[in-house]
Formats: sequence, structure tokens, C-alpha cells
Amino acid sequence: MPDPVPHSTNPDGSSRRDLEVLEAPSWLRIQDLGHMAYPEALDLQRSLQAAVRESRDEGPGLGHLLLLEHDPPVVTVSRRPGAAENVLAGPEALARHGIEREETDRGGDVTYHGPGQLVAYPIIDLDRIGLRIHAWIRLLEQAIIDTLGDFGLAAGRDAGATGVWVGRAADDVDGIGGRKIAAIGVRVSRWVSMHGLALNVDPDLAHFGLIVPCGLVGRPVTSMAAELEASVPAMPLVKQRLALRLGVAISAAERAAADG
Repeated sequence: MPDPVPHSTNPDGSSRRDLEVLEAPSWLRIQDLGHMAYPEALDLQRSLQAAVRESRDEGPGLGHLLLLEHDPPVVTVSRRPGAAENVLAGPEALARHGIEREETDRGGDVTYHGPGQLVAYPIIDLDRIGLRIHAWIRLLEQAIIDTLGDFGLAAGRDAGATGVWVGRAADDVDGIGGRKIAAIGVRVSRWVSMHGLALNVDPDLAHFGLIVPCGLVGRPVTSMAAELEASVPAMPLVKQRLALRLGVAISAAERAAADG
């Protein structure tokens, strides 16, 4: 398969590069794409998803994990009925903040992407690792939880809402407390995934006030920077750890599928 971003560079002049994660399956190509506009990333995902579907007829091929930050910042609106109503800011207000608006075909509702937020788009054949959509979403959540734990930040799930949360009371097991630190929205076509997760490392949290994030009224959004304060890790380090955790989880799922 040709390189999806051959000889490409980021806006700051740095190279887009492959990341080596020894714990990941050998067929999973992990790419750090730096900063990328949402429409460009969406087109790339669709192209790769189609290529993975088509190559399946010839035997197992590559899978992809794209790591990036969306720039310019963007509000994305899913096709879910009523999702557009959760964009609180009109076109002029979004423009004043330099934020674009895009329609998207992922699951979920409304969300925000921008610099300081780590986005991961795994494009893989879920049949290959023996998972269906619910289990795939749980795998993504757990990889985020494990990544945050690597940086000393306790996180967990919410029984009523997909994503990852921090700051719940100790007795609020699987409850609805806490602050959302990561969002998940996926699309699967013929069991090949696209879209994925967004982890707030150090984005402009004020931008989330322009929407009802994920359609969850009254549920606050947070970031690693807000929770860890002075000890917030650099984005390249978070990328490497998330790539590691996703690689380990995908490898484990593939082994479990092979073992029957």
C-alpha cells in the first residue's frame, strides 16, 4: 500500500513520521501526523479504510493508527438527530474564535477538536482481532485509562456515557460523577474501523463552552493539564504512551481471537 502522506511535513516544518512500538502487532502502522485539518484527516481515514477492506480479499494486510492534533480547531457534528442543536455558538461566534464546523459520519454527538488535544484514529479490521463495536469501544476506553494511569492520573468509565472520566467520588462506582477527559466516537464499515478517540492533554477548555460536549448537559470537561497542573507531560510523550497502550491492547485482542 502506498504511503498515505509521502514526504509530508507539519505546518511547523517538522516531518510526519512513523512511530515504532514494539508491543504493537507488526501489521499495525503507527503514524504521528502532527497537526492536520479535520477534512484532510477525514479524507485520509476514508481512503485507508477502503484500502483495508479491499486488501482483506487478498489476505491480511496493514492496519493503521493515526495520531494527530486538529488544527485549525473544529466543532464536529454527527448525523444523530438533534446533534446540531448542541452547537451553542453560531457561525460568527465560531469564526471569532477561529473554529471551523464540520459534519461527520462518526457515532456520538457534538465534539470539539483542537491543538493540545491528542486524537487517535485506528483503522483496522476488527474481524482480525475478534471484536465487535461494543468491545472495541471498551478497548479504546481502557487504553486511555491505562495511559492516564501511566502519568499518575486515576480515571474510569461512566456507566451511562461512553468516554473516560476523572475526579469521581470514591463511592461513585460506575456512577455519573466526575469530569470528562476523553471522548470516543467510531464508525465501522464491513468491520473495518475509523474515527476513534480524543484525549484532552492541554487544549483550550474554554472552546468546549461553545457546545454541549457529546450532548451531555451539565457534565464538565477537563484535561491532563488541568488535573496534573505543573506536572503535565509533553504531547510527544503522551503520544508514545497512548500508542504503546493501544498496541498492547490490540495485540492482546488478536492473540485472544487466535486462541478461540
